[in-house]
Amino acid sequence: MNNLLAMKFGGTSVGSAARMKAAGDLIALEAAKRPVVAVVSAMSKITDLLLDVAKHAEADDQTAIDGGIELLEARHFEAVQELLPATERLRVHEQIEEITGDFRRIVSGMQMLGYRPPRAVDEAIAVGERLSALLVSEYLKSIGLASEAVNASEVIVTDAVFGNASPMLRETREKAEAKLRPLLDRGVIPVVTGFNGATADGRPTTLGRGGSDFSAAIVAAVLDAAELWIWTDVDGIMTADPRLVPGAKILDEITYSEAAELAYAGAKVLHPRTLAPLVEKKIPVWSKNSFAPEKPGTRIVPALGAGNGGARAVTSMANVALVSLEPANTGVGGVHVMARAIDALDSAGVELLALSSSSYRQSFCLLIRKEDLEAATQAIETALALELAHGYVHGIEVDQNVGLLAVVGEGMRGFSGLAGRIFTAISREKVNIIAIAQGSSELTISIVVRRDGLEKAVRAVHAECHLA
Repeated sequence: MNNLLAMKFGGTSVGSAARMKAAGDLIALEAAKRPVVAVVSAMSKITDLLLDVAKHAEADDQTAIDGGIELLEARHFEAVQELLPATERLRVHEQIEEITGDFRRIVSGMQMLGYRPPRAVDEAIAVGERLSALLVSEYLKSIGLASEAVNASEVIVTDAVFGNASPMLRETREKAEAKLRPLLDRGVIPVVTGFNGATADGRPTTLGRGGSDFSAAIVAAVLDAAELWIWTDVDGIMTADPRLVPGAKILDEITYSEAAELAYAGAKVLHPRTLAPLVEKKIPVWSKNSFAPEKPGTRIVPALGAGNGGARAVTSMANVALVSLEPANTGVGGVHVMARAIDALDSAGVELLALSSSSYRQSFCLLIRKEDLEAATQAIETALALELAHGYVHGIEVDQNVGLLAVVGEGMRGFSGLAGRIFTAISREKVNIIAIAQGSSELTISIVVRRDGLEKAVRAVHAECHLA
């Protein structure tokens, strides 16, 4: 089935009955031409609601639990009223109540324990995608298409890292062939839940930030899809955030590596892990706008042709913090201290955005998301407790008044003078550069600046690199 199309719809693209209809109509349009498998997120804001109810369960707040579940059901019941004919509504209401009943069971367990086990949280928050898949599938049926909602826990096999699981592709391929392939062969459109999976022994997991995009890529890879279309609420991948740079333009094409780097450094079009399952099979990806499907979007491919030298885009992150460490004297191995600090972050599940170090003093700084700051500092303090207690390492310094700017482009490799031009452009705006990081691939230049100068720096670099 080499012409299989995988289509993924984000939370805003299924955020209401109107958006679910639009998504269903896009699926139907393509299904008239070739086989389609769809992957859907939860309706926008539903995952936050589920997490909030779980927190109230831990606190034994029954009123808040009941109110949250009532809101969950009401939002999906309302969508059913607009999506489906009256003859089908009662049946689908009962299915919604069955799924929300599972959620109530899970949070009741949390309430009894006074604790939210990670495994239970993963099972609980996947309820949003289950509800979304149900409604999109039922809409497809209502317009005359054969469709079935599929819980990804029956398809995607992962490790047991709850909250940020990784797929086991061989086992997932076997399950996909057993569950999804027969549906496709019969002309049925599977609507698969994004974001979730299960361990080999059936324990529910989720795939972390941006997990729905990742799910879609996994499904596309194991089914050998011809293409993956990721539907969002933006026109494609742009040379910069248009809110910061009004002259930013949409990129017609971009490579896997460039897209992943942009996503890692703050671009919100897709998650950096999304593309990994597709690389080996070179499956192209389109980033498209479900609110304006007539626009072409951005095509993500393994490689670009000649003539794409220099930078391709600039992105930024404001919600970051810089954590710095310095050995008290040169007798303490800075590399050893750095290795232990990085290992501590990895064990705590903290994502490292950038790393910079000095040569003689062996001080170094680590850029992380602010939301990870508490976990990061606790992990480093625990790992280096002895050195900190005895003064072998100076105390951890944290600077939250910073922002990250990243310039990305495979064509920057060997492009003489580009880095100097970028730094000069930033300095002309009187913006202080705090740290710089660049890998040997020369794909990305990461620059940490003062937070109040971040937007000016982005605009200056965008103009200097002639990206408009």
